[in-house]
Parts: sequence; C-alpha cells; structure tokens
Amino acid sequence: MNTEDIKKMKALGKKIVAVTAYDWATASLCRAAAPDIVLVGDSLSMVALGYDNTLPVTVDEMVHHTKAVVRAGLDSLVVADMPFMSFNVSMEATVYNAGRFIKEAGAQAVKIEGGREVSSVVKLLVDRGIPVMGHVGLTPQDVLVLGGYKVQAKTPEKIEFLMKDAAALRDAGAFSVVLECVPAEVGKLVSASVDIPVIGIGAGPFCDGQIMVFSDLTGLYEKKKAKFVKVYADAGGVIKNAVKKYADEVRKGEFPDKEHSY
Repeated sequence: MNTEDIKKMKALGKKIVAVTAYDWATASLCRAAAPDIVLVGDSLSMVALGYDNTLPVTVDEMVHHTKAVVRAGLDSLVVADMPFMSFNVSMEATVYNAGRFIKEAGAQAVKIEGGREVSSVVKLLVDRGIPVMGHVGLTPQDVLVLGGYKVQAKTPEKIEFLMKDAAALRDAGAFSVVLECVPAEVGKLVSASVDIPVIGIGAGPFCDGQIMVFSDLTGLYEKKKAKFVKVYADAGGVIKNAVKKYADEVRKGEFPDKEHSY
C-alpha cells in the first residue's frame, strides 16, 4: 500500500482498515488481517512505556519502535506519529525529525496532530517529499490545553471550525486525516466535506475508515478505556493466566518435566 492507494479507496467507496502497532511482535500479529495502514502511534507512550499520556515519548523512542514495526515486512502503509514538540518548533527541526522517520526508521509517511495551525508544516513536509497524515478533533497532544480527553465539536461553531481544519490539511497536501472523538453525525459531515480519506477513532460509522489501538482491541491495556473502544479478545487475561500457571508449576516442581528436559 502507498498513499495514493489510500486516497483511491475513498473514491472507490472501500472502507480503510487502520491499526496501531509498536514493535515487531505486534506488527507481525496484525499481518493476517492485512490492514491498509499500520500506525506507529505515540500512544505507545502509554500502552508500551507506561506514561499517563502521550506527551513524554521522544523522537528517538518513536524512531526505535518504528524501525521494529518496519522489520515485520508488512504490505500495509506504515505511518509514524510525530511526537509532542517534534514539529511546529522550527522549520529545520521539523524537517529533520520527520526525515528521520522516513530515512532512518523506514516509515512511508508521518502523522501530525492539529488543523489550520499546522497546515504550513504539512505543506513544508509534503513539498520535501514526506507524505503527511493529519489528525483533528480530539488531539491527545493538546490534553493539557483541552483539560482532558473530551468529545469535541459539539456546537455548530466548533463543527464548522473542524471542517475548516480538515479542508486546510487537504489543501496543504495531507493524503488523509484521522478524526478523533466527535459525534457520529459530525464524523459524517467532515468525511463528506473533503475528498481525502477521513479515518475515524471514536467518530462514528460514517468515516472512510477506522483506526484502533492494538492494545485496546486485544485487551492488553488494562487502564480505563474510552467509550469507542471495542475489546475483541481478552489476550491480556490469557497471558496473565499462562504466566501464573507457569509460576505455579515452577514453585511446585512440576516444570520442567521429562517431556521438556533433554
């Protein structure tokens, strides 16, 4: 998959499947589903590194994890999240940081949070050959300003503001945009307002595609989950039981047994 393939999917009316991954193991487990997009999300700050939000994760950490995902050899489009304060600081720093994800880590695109305020950054990167995915609605990197993780665009004025953000990203050259945590009807309006794919996360069923955090959909992240999260398997419970059984057998002297000894 490449960015042009993703853009064509909207025109053809094909739903886009996107999922996050954080290392070789999680990316390899996604392969069977053949997702269109695999995002190395800055959510790894929380689900892989144990922080309370996405703000602490660094460019070096994101590059490290992106390299591991790329090693899985996916046919999916691999997109890397640009973490907090890695862009929109200076032109030089933005291009350098984004370039690391492409040249050093092997990603095919980067994702940047924000609307009109980052449209010049999007154009800057696209003009230099770096494809960009946008991200509007609830932008987790703005959690301190927003006062928490809250549903966005609940008034006509804010809906219009959001649609202008999506249009600005489109005009700047973004090949798609993630839309997070808005009412379903708002997701429908935004998706219809631009000709690039709008990929929802907590934005209802009318978006051009959906993205979910790997650790959420597999039950590996035990902290409080958003309303839009659907847990498809309790892998966390299965793993905990397996480790507990192993520990019990070691303590009882039951493992290793003859079958598992040379």
